[in-house]
Amino acid sequence: MAQPVAGRYMIRSIVRAADVLRAFQNPGDTLRLCDVVRITGIDKGTAFRLLRTLSECGFLDRAGTQKYSCPLNYNKRKRYRIGFAGGGDRSLFNREVTNSLTQAAADSAIDIVVVDNRYSGKHSLRAIDRLLKESVDLIIEYQSTYDIAPLIASKCAAQGIPLIAVEIPHPGAIYFGANNYEAGLIAGRCLARWAKARWGGEIDEIILIEQRRAGPIPQARLVGSIDGLVDVLPSARNCRVVNLDGDSDFGKTLIALRRHLAFSKSKHVLVAALDDTSALGALRAFEELGRANCCAVVGQNAAPEARLELRRKETRLIGSVGYFPEQYGNALIRLALDLLNKKSVPPALFIKHSLITAENVDRFYPNDKLMGYA
Repeated sequence: MAQPVAGRYMIRSIVRAADVLRAFQNPGDTLRLCDVVRITGIDKGTAFRLLRTLSECGFLDRAGTQKYSCPLNYNKRKRYRIGFAGGGDRSLFNREVTNSLTQAAADSAIDIVVVDNRYSGKHSLRAIDRLLKESVDLIIEYQSTYDIAPLIASKCAAQGIPLIAVEIPHPGAIYFGANNYEAGLIAGRCLARWAKARWGGEIDEIILIEQRRAGPIPQARLVGSIDGLVDVLPSARNCRVVNLDGDSDFGKTLIALRRHLAFSKSKHVLVAALDDTSALGALRAFEELGRANCCAVVGQNAAPEARLELRRKETRLIGSVGYFPEQYGNALIRLALDLLNKKSVPPALFIKHSLITAENVDRFYPNDKLMGYA
């Protein structure tokens, strides 16, 4: 939710009360306590006290248990227009990012222009040109070609448009997304613990599935994976490591693994993939050759496809590091509003990761069955 610019004479409690009032977009709007918490980002206890106080003072009307309505329009801020260039429906992960962002924008009365960059450099440049022609106030860019990031950032800077870069850093942009090295550590430690429990720590080969065009920052996931492995299983330091480029594509990863496995006879193989798409492609290659029992695979993202696989009996996808794209929208909109309202923001905002496994997937995602992912 938009907040006034901070200053030495600002009274924080009044600023928060104003945020609560602006959560009601139109006169007569009714919101629950949980709605106000979601829109403003204020913690539940503080939001509850503010709502009760504003109600007692006559600024809000009680509309039931923990429900409030607003008789007047306190939301006088400009209606912002934000552009989002994303990967479209290329994967369920991309779809969840887009859906959460469009919903959060609607909740905050923000107009959003969504274009599909198809996760390719050529289309990403076209998408940025289109958004700039749409006279947006800010752009959120989600593309994976590292080499064109400076050009995209330059186009935005030339027109004075603030830029938020999701997952792939862009020069001068605010970064939002993975703590890549930390996510890799989680994956590596998972693989090492599994190998110790199932193979007595014996490893013949470690395969790292990359996406080279994404540049060095996402590559930190794989660096972290090796460090996490060695942290739990020091003998892994001397193990043979094979790097393959899956380009975040199921088919390309499947082909790369087929070629490699035609010559590799290793019986204890650990696979760390840059994302779930690559992890599933690698897993299918082992299964095609009847060598699934020779591998253990960990992915990144905990995307719906991976959660579905984790529920499959005897799968060798032993885990996936969660990124929770369904929560991206609210965080991105809060960050965008802070930028548009000239508030001080950190240069990078990292999401919190958790390891998702067959044992806890239903706890983290209890509604997957309703969504057809279970």
